[in-house]
Amino acid sequence: MTVGKDVSMLFTDVLNCVQTGNIELKKLVYLYLINYAKTQPELTLLAVNTFVKDASDANPLIRALAVRTMGCIRVDRITEYLCEPLSRALRDEDPYVRKTAAVCVAKLYDIAPELVAERGFLEILHDLISDSNPSVVANGVAALSEIAETSGRDVMKISASVLQKLLAALNECTEWGQVFILDSLAKYTPADGREAEGIIERVTPRLQHANAAVVMSAVKVILSYMELMGSQNSDVIRALTRKLAPPLVTLLNSEPEIQYVALRNINLIVQKRPHILEQEIKVFFCKYNDPIYVKMEKLEIIIKLVSEKNIDQVLLELKEYATEVDVDFVRKAVSAIGRCAVKLERAAERCIGVLLELIQTKVNYVVQESVIVIKDIFRRYPNRYESIIATLCDNLDTLDEPLAKASMIWIIGGKLALAILFFAIDFSSEACIY
Repeated sequence: MTVGKDVSMLFTDVLNCVQTGNIELKKLVYLYLINYAKTQPELTLLAVNTFVKDASDANPLIRALAVRTMGCIRVDRITEYLCEPLSRALRDEDPYVRKTAAVCVAKLYDIAPELVAERGFLEILHDLISDSNPSVVANGVAALSEIAETSGRDVMKISASVLQKLLAALNECTEWGQVFILDSLAKYTPADGREAEGIIERVTPRLQHANAAVVMSAVKVILSYMELMGSQNSDVIRALTRKLAPPLVTLLNSEPEIQYVALRNINLIVQKRPHILEQEIKVFFCKYNDPIYVKMEKLEIIIKLVSEKNIDQVLLELKEYATEVDVDFVRKAVSAIGRCAVKLERAAERCIGVLLELIQTKVNYVVQESVIVIKDIFRRYPNRYESIIATLCDNLDTLDEPLAKASMIWIIGGKLALAILFFAIDFSSEACIY
């Protein structure tokens, strides 16, 4: 087939090759039918007999191929013929056929959920979780997870026996199978802290996995169970916290796209448990060649991890960022300095000092962003830093953005209103005396 061109007009010719005995050619024909069945639904029905026949073939690869193809062809009338071959495939002696059929149940549910319920396919999927083959277990879990997401119902129903099957399969299935199993474990509620600790012990080795998705899924399980363990297991929680930091830091050595996904997840983690990475703030300092979307995420994490211990180091870094050429990043860096001041009262004066240094650069967008964040600092700490208003007024001519102008009006207007109020009080007091 020619890539990028419509070859649907060849449907009849390709269909004539469907009964070929060459498995490689059959794969290509079936792939063609999957892609173009919707354009020729009536002609696709002519291949049904071949599908049904192949679903009983002596070669397990052909049996699996036939069931998978029928599941991927989204034509209602094909679905009617799928149930019987699918039912046999789910109980097939070959694990490759069973694991293919498990995924097919999820595809069938998307088209005809009532058929899945009527034929008892959900119950069979639950049986597959106890299968002796770990790949079949993983695909059974993946199918049930997809059905749960589609239906909005909890169809997984992990019991104590199912839990042990999942943990046993975790060590033997493929990396993507591990992701499905770990994601299902994250939704399970352990009976008590002891059970949660036992599951965490089985999951913890996945933190060293080469696949970033496996690592993040393992982190999700551990964090979920840490919440359930509570303060009674403080020593265990501290030990787990130390184990979580290295794999999260390692993810930042990947390509930018994986870094970004990792950073988005880390951003959520540090909102709940900042102490996990409080000693690792340096790894979130931006590199000159980081893409802008990575830099922005790193800034958000730096703000969440900043403390009185590292504020001087962070301010030096943010001041450096404020001299870069990317305007959006510079604005974000200046805003970050203001957010640090609002977060850390004892460091507010140092943050204001850095902002005043940036204002002296006379760079238009730097001055305007500085005025905006100083307004927030004034709101957080009223009547503390009025001495810098004169410096702000020296840069009134620089302000041309509405938000910066509004912030300056608020700063000056607030002080002016306060002065008028004091004057009125003094005047009324003197009037009372006389």
